[in-house]
Amino acid sequence: MADGNGSNRNNDNKPGRSKAWFGPMDRDGFVHRSWMRNQGHPTHVFDGRPVIGICNTWSELTPCNGHFRELAEHVKRGVYEMGGFPVEFPVMSLGETLMRPTTMLFRNLASMDVEESIRANPMDGVVLLTGCDKTTPSLLMGAASCGLPTIVCSGGPMLNGKFRDRDIGSGTSVWEFSEDVRGGKMTLADFMDAEAGMSRSAGHCMTMGTASTMASMVEALGMGLPSNAAIPAADSRRKVVARMVGQRIVDMVKENLTIDKILTKEAFENAIMVNGAIGGSTNAVVHLMAIAGRLGVELTLDDWDRLGRDMPCLVNLMPSGKYLMEDFFYAGGLPAVIKEIGDHLHKDALTVNGQSIWENSKDAVCYDRDVIFEKEKPFKDSGGIVVLRGNLAPTGAILKPSAATEELLQHRGRAIVFEDIDHFKEKVNDPDLDVNPDDVLVLKNCGPKGYPGFPEVGNLELPPKILAQGITDMVRISDARMSGTAYGTVVLHTSPEAAAGGTLALVRDGDMIELDVAGRGLHLEVSDEELERRRAEWSPPTGPIDRGYYKLYTDHVLQADTGADLDFLVGNSGAPVPRESH
Repeated sequence: MADGNGSNRNNDNKPGRSKAWFGPMDRDGFVHRSWMRNQGHPTHVFDGRPVIGICNTWSELTPCNGHFRELAEHVKRGVYEMGGFPVEFPVMSLGETLMRPTTMLFRNLASMDVEESIRANPMDGVVLLTGCDKTTPSLLMGAASCGLPTIVCSGGPMLNGKFRDRDIGSGTSVWEFSEDVRGGKMTLADFMDAEAGMSRSAGHCMTMGTASTMASMVEALGMGLPSNAAIPAADSRRKVVARMVGQRIVDMVKENLTIDKILTKEAFENAIMVNGAIGGSTNAVVHLMAIAGRLGVELTLDDWDRLGRDMPCLVNLMPSGKYLMEDFFYAGGLPAVIKEIGDHLHKDALTVNGQSIWENSKDAVCYDRDVIFEKEKPFKDSGGIVVLRGNLAPTGAILKPSAATEELLQHRGRAIVFEDIDHFKEKVNDPDLDVNPDDVLVLKNCGPKGYPGFPEVGNLELPPKILAQGITDMVRISDARMSGTAYGTVVLHTSPEAAAGGTLALVRDGDMIELDVAGRGLHLEVSDEELERRRAEWSPPTGPIDRGYYKLYTDHVLQADTGADLDFLVGNSGAPVPRESH
């Protein structure tokens, strides 16, 4: 029967959990099917075909994801073409450019939204539409907790930014121009003119910032189709990928290719190595650790140091280089990078298209060796993330060598201490600030608990009196993160953080600090006895809000070295069919 009150449903062939909603020929089945019909769905969509949830982070307040309504329609077409039933649903969208105090505060909340939306509804498989920085890890975290067949479709980067006769990159050029204005090298009028040409199409940051890095991690983990990472949002081929994603998820459901079969320890190790090869964002560390934690995959900072230590950077993109994601796509994209470092990878790691990562990349071609370098002649010798330890970072801190000044990777200097970000903003522009180029800028109370939310303020602006001397970099240490579009000799994610009583909380003006990247050391030259005396005088800071999600977050957030997830979300609960609602 084509439609109406009856049906020729073959419910016994239902491959997944949606059968519990749409299959029963009783009151409950009537309710579930009947209400769905008010959107114009005909009888045959309830006949046992896979129900595919399209998890959409579209929002006008998340400019990077502003084109996702259209992208979702292309996913739906692919699902329909393969005989599936697509159902789009919204989840909390995290826009890096507008949200305060930081989107990282809400990454875990958004992951809970995703997890509970999937578990509570009749889905057999899930498509995750991701773009802006935190939308990728939050959706992956939530989906990983449920364990259904899952595939990611990234939204793609913007076209290259343009300012007069040059390409400019989102984020990276902002930091550069801002420092030039503060140092008297650029007029404020020129600074404002550059604004209009930076974000000139749909899409996320086109530098190798966190959004592009996490899109690359999706592909390296095997959770996206080949070339997912680099196709510009404005390119029609991005819509083709969306359609192919819709087609593929239906088969994944039929094959029972669940997310845990793809996100293995080998997949995470591949992603770490790829992150080094692309000169990816330091934020990938905390996000991959959190995703792995949802699956019970043991991933540690030592894995990052072990696998990234000798991985050269092959990709000449901002902030480490000069090109942008549009150029990266034309040069061959991530498959070309994967092919270049193939001997280092777990080649048989499974991906969402049913083939191994090596099968997807072994025939890739590089079309521009000024963008993607050969492994034997790399763009930079080190692209990985360095893990530092010492009495200042007992459980670890990280640094990105490819974005740092080589001469500062071995450094000893006097601490100039800022107790929090407000203290920094109050002092940094003071012409009487006692600071020299060899000093070390230390920022406290900007970790997961301290801000709260772990903001991207670690790449501290240099004092104007330093910029006036022509100095463009100093060693900076904090318990904060930094934007993937940023650069500098910046020590980040110092753990335990100051607000949790870490040694960072005890640093005082004038203390000597030694950074030894080659030796993986970060040492505060203060005796244990003096540190204990200071600790006895220390008291934890109080947060700005002591209710609601803020309180839940600060009471339960883990430290950066384990991913900054909430303690009660580590592990997963699967997606058993819940009790009936009536």
